[in-house]
Amino acid sequence: MKKMIFLAVITISLLTLNACDKVTYDTFSNVTGQVVDNATHEPIDGASVNLSPTGKSTFTGSDGYFDFQELEAQQYTITVQKTGYNTNRKTINAVAGETENITITLEKSN
Repeated sequence: MKKMIFLAVITISLLTLNACDKVTYDTFSNVTGQVVDNATHEPIDGASVNLSPTGKSTFTGSDGYFDFQELEAQQYTITVQKTGYNTNRKTINAVAGETENITITLEKSN
């Protein structure tokens, strides 16, 4: 009888432990930002935004914003180009579980 009670207690304990929520950690980072004109600070629509070393790229919207999701936590270089503007680069450190929000300015070319 004592063995049956002991086995029941062990079984219930194991089932209870197995049902507990497991702690999860976010291992990814997000990078968002806005591209603006250096002189006027107005958003720049349609700028090409390249992220290396991933090779991912996107274009800014009419509000000048761009977004890269679920990136490995590491250092990245963001290169922004738009016809009529000088290319600009910015290096950032993406941290796991965080969103890096940046502003990149572009200067009109001569």
